[in-house]
Amino acid sequence: MKIGFGAPVAGAWAGAENLGYFAGRAEELGYHSLWAFHRLLVPADEEAMDPVYRSVLDPISALTFAAAGTSRIRLGVAVINLPFVTPVYLAKQVATLDVLSGGRFDLGLGTGWQREEFIASGVPMERRGARAEEYVAALHTLWADDVSSFEGEFYTIPPSRLAPKPLQKPGPPVLLGGAAEPALKRAGRLGAGWISRSGTDLSRIREQIATVRNAAAEAGKDPRAVRVVVRGVVRAGAEARDDSGERLRLSGSYEQIREDAAWLGELGVTELFYDLNWDPLVGSPDVEPAAATARAREILEALAP
Repeated sequence: MKIGFGAPVAGAWAGAENLGYFAGRAEELGYHSLWAFHRLLVPADEEAMDPVYRSVLDPISALTFAAAGTSRIRLGVAVINLPFVTPVYLAKQVATLDVLSGGRFDLGLGTGWQREEFIASGVPMERRGARAEEYVAALHTLWADDVSSFEGEFYTIPPSRLAPKPLQKPGPPVLLGGAAEPALKRAGRLGAGWISRSGTDLSRIREQIATVRNAAAEAGKDPRAVRVVVRGVVRAGAEARDDSGERLRLSGSYEQIREDAAWLGELGVTELFYDLNWDPLVGSPDVEPAAATARAREILEALAP
């Protein structure tokens, strides 16, 4: 199983200096990948939102910045909420980032959930699954075909060319998020793999992985080749407990976190990235930046693969 790290894109530790440092240091320490995520707006009643969502850098811009200071580490976004950006615009951004990074980019896509973002983007929340199907098909023709063309219910691409093409052929891997059964099946059927969400109950992830891989097999794909990428919400230090009193996976001592990582690998997870943006002592905008950075640096070093 490959080990990645969440880029400093949310809250107190998010900024140019830390983004450059953590990207470069993660590469030096042997981390396989660096991940960002997407959040457009915060409702005016921001107290209803988790701290991690209140101040977030744009993921494509942040990863382009990180690409300039690295040469080997893969760069991924988990996830872009596809209803909020047209496939042709995202295809152009992704192709550019793939070229500039030397072919190191992985694209994660989700269907979104925050009502205010749908309203502001002028997109209805209904039929997100059908929209996702078209979106993936549109990306593939834009990246792979000399002359791209697509005609669907949601998206239309007149015969045209997108250049330059991504370095990765036929395009960067597209990983799909989601937790509902239709989303899991869609990830297995259409995607290069599945990305878990921050709220995933890791004690039940075995069943979700099986759903993804069974759908891949039914679509005629090799289920063993389907990637399973887990966002690891790390709670280093005191053990965290669920409602039943059980210790939450990836919480506690560094030894416990490493043991949980190995356990996830045994379940079929192909990649785990430790994401400190969800640590309220790091990713909250309300904490002191120097303290957040110091904590993040310690965890980065302690959990290095």
